[in-house]
Amino acid sequence: MLINKKISISYFLNLIKWDVLAITFYASVIGTLDHFSLFKEFSIPLNISALIGTLVSLLLAFRTAQSYERWWEARTVWGAIVNDSRTLIRQLIQFLPPDEKKQTILSEFAVRQSIWCFALADNLRKVSPSPFVAEYLDANNLHDNHLTNQLLTRHAERLGVLANKYNLNAIKQAQIDNTLARLTDSMGKCERIKNTVFPRAYSLLIHFLIYVLMTILPFGLDDNHAILEILMVILVPVLLIAIEKTAIVMQDPFENRPTDTPMTTLSINIERNLLEMVSMPVPQRDSKSGTYYLL
Repeated sequence: MLINKKISISYFLNLIKWDVLAITFYASVIGTLDHFSLFKEFSIPLNISALIGTLVSLLLAFRTAQSYERWWEARTVWGAIVNDSRTLIRQLIQFLPPDEKKQTILSEFAVRQSIWCFALADNLRKVSPSPFVAEYLDANNLHDNHLTNQLLTRHAERLGVLANKYNLNAIKQAQIDNTLARLTDSMGKCERIKNTVFPRAYSLLIHFLIYVLMTILPFGLDDNHAILEILMVILVPVLLIAIEKTAIVMQDPFENRPTDTPMTTLSINIERNLLEMVSMPVPQRDSKSGTYYLL
């Protein structure tokens, strides 16, 4: 996806709309009953609400920190992919001796590495390969079965052939192999983040405690101002729900949402850089080819 500098407020509100409606309905009904019925005599010490609020705050702080850590790790990994992709082509430019086939070899590696980046993004989102990726698969007799690993294997196979053909020394071979190893490591880190599910029980516990707080909060507030009491019963749980939802959308950075790691933007930039390095024309990619590919 391409990340938007200004995430729409309506997008975020849409994530919490049902919770907001439920909280508003409850606060309006209970707030009214608390002032004009038998509930007026019912009271729960505000200390109880404060205790539950403290528990929710601690749990939310941990949840938000863990979610941001996952989100930032994903962005760091893709930053490494950008650097290692450039390094791979630069090493080939430097290490391969000049001859009539060098440009063709460099172009082959630059295109394959660009396709690898797009294919990794598609694989992490669990979507079908982009049209130009699918076209490359057909042209090179590759199958959509862990495509990213196949592409790195093709890199290694071709490098083995080139090492024998051009008699590359062991030091140069080791440097290029280290670059491929780092790309493989980055791919594995992305897959780990994608496939490691944040414990569902933790989310349920936080959500349950927020609603418990919402349930008992009206009975601990001052009954002198009905409208103010209703507003407080709405505001406090909604703020906590909003924080929780923020953590939820951040914890999975490869789900094709506006808040995710901008993998398509990064892949387009990588492709542009690599093709320019080997003096190839840069295609104009449609940046809105996906659900949330936003500028």
